[in-house]
Amino acid sequence: MVTAEYLRKRLAETRLPDDPLDVTPPPGSRRWPAALRKRLTATLTPAGVLIPVMQHGDELTVLLTQRSAELKHHAGQISFPGGRMEDHDEDVAGTALRETHEEVGIDPQHVSVIGYLGPMPTITGYAVTPVVGLVSAAAELEIDRSEVEFAFEVPLEFLLDARNDKRVEREFLGRTIPMVEFQYERRRIWGATAHMVLLLRQYIYINK
Repeated sequence: MVTAEYLRKRLAETRLPDDPLDVTPPPGSRRWPAALRKRLTATLTPAGVLIPVMQHGDELTVLLTQRSAELKHHAGQISFPGGRMEDHDEDVAGTALRETHEEVGIDPQHVSVIGYLGPMPTITGYAVTPVVGLVSAAAELEIDRSEVEFAFEVPLEFLLDARNDKRVEREFLGRTIPMVEFQYERRRIWGATAHMVLLLRQYIYINK
């Protein structure tokens, strides 16, 4: 069983990237259509998301949101709370905490940042740095319905168990691309969010 202390230990050597635009393309992206690869190397906007690990006694869950259908980017998709970096943000970790507070109401004082994953590009033009944070049981949610339809939690153990990986194929620009996604209680976790989960799993179990 993965504990909060184990997460701290495994992520202790990770660091906030010096350059939030220094991205690593997703695995397998070399086989993507040229037009799709171009989106990953175009001018990117730095962004930060929080991977909120919620503490319920000994049980750890991960908070996810379903984005509002009215948003310009990733409308209706399941994602971690976060968004683009603003001029007043000190760094992308600050961006992730600010956006999380705005979207789901979790006050930064209830978040203990324990690690960082490398920046990754998205086809919508962002360089996203995932920030991993332990959220205390005292945190209360207050959903901003203009950005988030609802929030829900998935057991961390479910996401870390490779037996729950669902290998699928999606068509982009006439090319079939293999991907991994998760299905939890009829909710589909895919795309960049699923890739972040896989990257977190790698840090926890592989990068020793």
